[in-house]
Amino acid sequence: MPSAQLNTSSPWPHRWAVVLACATFPLLWVGGLVTTTDAGMAVPDWPNTYGYNMFLYPWPSWLAGPWDLFVEHGHRLLGATVGMLTIGLVIELWISCERRWLRHLSLAALALVIFQGLLGGMRVLFDERTLAMLHGCTGPLFFALTVAMVVFTSSSWSQAVNPCFRANSAWSMVRWIAVVTSILVYLQLVFGAVLRHVPVDSEPAAFILAVRFHLFMAGVLVLHVLLLAGLVARHFRTARPLNWLVLSLVCLITLQVLLGAGTWIVKFAVPAWAASWAPHDAYTIQADGWLETHIITAHVAVGSLLLGTAVAIALTAWRMSAGDSVSLTPPNTGKIGVAT
Repeated sequence: MPSAQLNTSSPWPHRWAVVLACATFPLLWVGGLVTTTDAGMAVPDWPNTYGYNMFLYPWPSWLAGPWDLFVEHGHRLLGATVGMLTIGLVIELWISCERRWLRHLSLAALALVIFQGLLGGMRVLFDERTLAMLHGCTGPLFFALTVAMVVFTSSSWSQAVNPCFRANSAWSMVRWIAVVTSILVYLQLVFGAVLRHVPVDSEPAAFILAVRFHLFMAGVLVLHVLLLAGLVARHFRTARPLNWLVLSLVCLITLQVLLGAGTWIVKFAVPAWAASWAPHDAYTIQADGWLETHIITAHVAVGSLLLGTAVAIALTAWRMSAGDSVSLTPPNTGKIGVAT
């Protein structure tokens, strides 16, 4: 059997990458919950938990303890799990994959997750909100990298590309719009992290300016997603993986806009122009209430899903418009990526 076939015949790198990506998303959700509930300093030491080894902290004290302790310690355990899964992916790729660039990319993923863990630890040790903001910006970046690993390890990535797709002149616009959309999603996540960590003593005008810029970027992002969806629907209706990914992106951006509006309402109030729809006496804003906590956290988490989906679309579009390729994998392994 040729060596080129050996490097992609094993389905385990793809399976491991899928597990890693699926484990990273709950970590982001719980991380957002830590920030929303202001539980970042519930455990004052690191890497231990109240003097215990993180993995040996008594589980009754964890499960029956205060909510902020439950969330923060759970976030640490999830982070350690994702770190170990990343190590497993690196080992699996270096054993069964001969694509050198992919093995090196796995090392980059390992370095990024270690850096993320150190940021979280330093945020606790120094009680520094700026480090918390950087920690919140690095998490989605790592998630996007895990999604890229899912795409790269799929069988479809190594299969031959349909020449009909490559011949379409609209590919250039689609792939560049997909790349720019991914960048815009990440920048929007960064702006959102800045808003969530604005100092309490900052000027109101600065906060209002940041909110308006966040809303402006949201509008630009929605237009980009609609433009991308229109191009794909018009020129590449038979490109099934790409169509499904773009449809998912449209659904996610719609959900994100609704969650963003919900975030504003549960934190502040119904906008003046919509006051007639929901009179002020129809509801009461409850600070740190269940509804506020979970709507805000969902808004943060869906943002990471948007980034992962946009990255998958960009990679898929570039792969489908690539040059000639030889099919190297059996058709019954991973299905995520580029169709033939």
